[in-house]
Amino acid sequence: MADQLYLSLWYPNFRLAALPQAMTGVLRQFATIAKDGQVNSPLGRVAAASSFPIDWTEAPVYQRIYVNDDRSETTEDSIIENAVAEATEQLHEDSAYEFEMYWNLWVPEATDEPSGAALDTLWRLEPVRTRIIGFGPEFDSGSYEQNGQIRVDFGLDTPWTFETEDELDEDAARYIQQNVEKLLAFTLSVEKHCGISSRLLWTESGEALAEKLIAKLQRLN
Repeated sequence: MADQLYLSLWYPNFRLAALPQAMTGVLRQFATIAKDGQVNSPLGRVAAASSFPIDWTEAPVYQRIYVNDDRSETTEDSIIENAVAEATEQLHEDSAYEFEMYWNLWVPEATDEPSGAALDTLWRLEPVRTRIIGFGPEFDSGSYEQNGQIRVDFGLDTPWTFETEDELDEDAARYIQQNVEKLLAFTLSVEKHCGISSRLLWTESGEALAEKLIAKLQRLN
């Protein structure tokens, strides 16, 4: 069953004033992995930014959606440093600051064959949304203690943990391996470059995901 996948990050002696710089650092690492060597890729830009007061039941007090394609007159505002500076211009202890970015992942899509006799799984390389959220210490009753000062929401874990009753064919195994390697590359890059004190890759159900991913790679290799 598909599960929500998260990466929680904690920082030593963290203060609210340090949140914009910390957010910028994590977004940069994500952009590096997402662009995959493509210098001018829109995947390296912020797609949307929001600020939420008090808890998740409240409507955002700030929200901006960026256009990062040929329709846009300028993409300067969606550069990571500029988007973070604008969204966090007014820092509040009881607010959360959310930034959306995309990276390309292989995504399974079950489709009926024309004959209707079987169910086939097709894999497509598609932009997948990731939300990176920085928490003020008083947001949602101090939920940062559980979620981290910064939490990365990857969405459903299907691209990394796809399971089937049948043995994976060679193409599917390769796609999953590429997804897992990209996830691990981002996680290790954050650990190396962002000055965190601890991190946790976890799912909403509480399943031990790190071990599952390692086991998946071992099986695929």
